[in-house]
Amino acid sequence: MIQLWNVGKTYQNGTVALKDVNIRVRKGDFAFIVGPSGAGKSTLIKMLYGEELPTSGQIIIAGKNINRLRRFEYSLLRRNVGVVFQDFKLLPDRTVYENVAFALEVVETSSREIARRVPSVLGLVGLADKMKMLPMQLSGGEQQRVALARAIVNNPVVIAADEPTGNLDPDTAWEIMHLLEEINRMGTTVIVGTHAKSIVDSMHKRVIAIEKGRVVRDEEKGEYGYEA
Repeated sequence: MIQLWNVGKTYQNGTVALKDVNIRVRKGDFAFIVGPSGAGKSTLIKMLYGEELPTSGQIIIAGKNINRLRRFEYSLLRRNVGVVFQDFKLLPDRTVYENVAFALEVVETSSREIARRVPSVLGLVGLADKMKMLPMQLSGGEQQRVALARAIVNNPVVIAADEPTGNLDPDTAWEIMHLLEEINRMGTTVIVGTHAKSIVDSMHKRVIAIEKGRVVRDEEKGEYGYEA
């Protein structure tokens, strides 16, 4: 499903974000990426959907080597990898329905298919009655549910979430994690970068720890392993 071989990332200013990272994520896995601030978690997540490319090593996602993709092929990669951000990244002047539909429009999905899929995924995340509302009319948890609906509307094989609960209160954070767990049970591979110790310790999923750009721990049913 996802394979990183000797992956390194050095930015133009000389900052080394990742060094010799080797990770294999199986289809249907649920994995947390943890580590101190600045360890390289966000860089790793960004590589999964092509926002960042490695300066060394290879990354294979759903059978595609992202180092070798041509420009137009990145849109195909992003159909296979749904992304959830900490700050939601919703379009403020579009309704809930339009925000989710946009993810389909950019890959030229037909209007008929959009009209079928969008209400379905909004129902899945509990927002069927909010379709005509704007993001500013929603709570933070509801906005993150919209972002999650947008991430899954293309039926991706992977969800990559970077601090998806970072701006949410504890109860709402758990609602989002339970949704991600449910999506995972339906067969989607889920990778979550997080500092949420209580969530990681309670869920008993795979934990991959990164420190100073290197993988230092990879445990099935692991724990966060750092002070909150």
